[in-house]
Amino acid sequence: MPIGEFGGAPPLVAEGSPVITTPMYWMYEMAQASLNPARAVTDATKILFQNPLNPWSHTDVGKSLAAACELFERTTRRYGKPEWGLNDTEVNGIRVPVEVRSVWEKPFCRLLYFDRKFTRPLRSPQPRVLIVAPMSGHYATLLRGTVEAFLPAHEVYITDWADARMVPLSEGRFDLDDYIDYVIEMLHVLGGNTHVMAVCQPSVPVVAAVSIMEAQRDPFVPTSMTLMGGPIDTRRNPTAVNKLAEQRGIDWFRNHVITKVPFPHPGMMRDVYPGFLQLNGFISMNLDRHMDAHKQLFAHLVKGDGDLADKHRDFYDEYLAVMDLTAEYYLQTVDTVFVKHALPKGEMTHRGTRVDPSKITRVALMTVEGEKDDISGLGQTEATHGLCSSIPERRRVHYVQQGVGHYGVFNGSRFKSEIVPRIHDFMISAANPKASLAAAAE
Repeated sequence: MPIGEFGGAPPLVAEGSPVITTPMYWMYEMAQASLNPARAVTDATKILFQNPLNPWSHTDVGKSLAAACELFERTTRRYGKPEWGLNDTEVNGIRVPVEVRSVWEKPFCRLLYFDRKFTRPLRSPQPRVLIVAPMSGHYATLLRGTVEAFLPAHEVYITDWADARMVPLSEGRFDLDDYIDYVIEMLHVLGGNTHVMAVCQPSVPVVAAVSIMEAQRDPFVPTSMTLMGGPIDTRRNPTAVNKLAEQRGIDWFRNHVITKVPFPHPGMMRDVYPGFLQLNGFISMNLDRHMDAHKQLFAHLVKGDGDLADKHRDFYDEYLAVMDLTAEYYLQTVDTVFVKHALPKGEMTHRGTRVDPSKITRVALMTVEGEKDDISGLGQTEATHGLCSSIPERRRVHYVQQGVGHYGVFNGSRFKSEIVPRIHDFMISAANPKASLAAAAE
């Protein structure tokens, strides 16, 4: 889930060729439109050969035809924003309904609140958590498992970033400075006594936002800050993604992946890094694995193994749903975080003012890394502790989860059983300024 999956941008005919890049999105839209009749025919054919009244539906030929039709439809479909699907949760052994609603909104983001509808008040308040989701191609729903794991014992909010192609050009620009401003505004809306948790890419802007708030002695500074698999200092144990960003430089990305949103989207003519190019990068990095997964789906459909087929559908319905990023945000982030390493060098600025993490004194800090993370290498997130030098040692925790990669840092069975309990203990202890937080890492 890094910012843009650098290894996957498609090579173009010539270096620095905006003439080719600009109409690429328009051609993609025309291709999608031209496939609509074929998708309609294959969908009807699939229904025909899945109908139990059709004798061919009980034969291997009929099942294979239906499976092939579904694969064609799914691999050519444009996937929309997924639903959260978190209708209830269990709190203290009791199932309670959950309502997802927006409590703050600006053109490029909504702040969603997972309101648990209790029939009677809790005996003691639970930690309030603002989860800052990545703005790096996928929707915030990619963190569905993260939210689900925190709901039983936390009051959960999450950033729901907008698809840039859906934001009219009249709403203005959105860059890394705006991202930081949004985080600060959301913390103000929540009114203090809040724990902020950044998953991957948002780690840098969250550190910047908290640094700015501390420098201004803002009363709404968060109680604690948890950074999970974030690229704070990509010079440490650099991954293939990090190295490629440095080698190509910002001009390569500007010339090869930035294009304009076409008609009929509301954001027409906005400069963006389009979702379909990002998806090309996501897929090409692990092409063999994705091809094998679809071969297995075909076999499951022919055999009638509905459970395994449903698991595939659920995963790819989420994975293939991507959104556009504003060009200015994407390029500024690439340049600041991956090319110039501005934050660890002490050179990052926000609206002309230097970002100084050493100003952070009131906020407890926890960093979480995955042993096998191939996106944010070991040590990149831990580097935050050296930057936040004014936080007392007893108010900081670093934890490495053995046996997990990047995705496992914020989702999956080990995340739920080993990482979430530690973060919960950390947040509870962080509310006590005199408490030692060392136990959270054990």
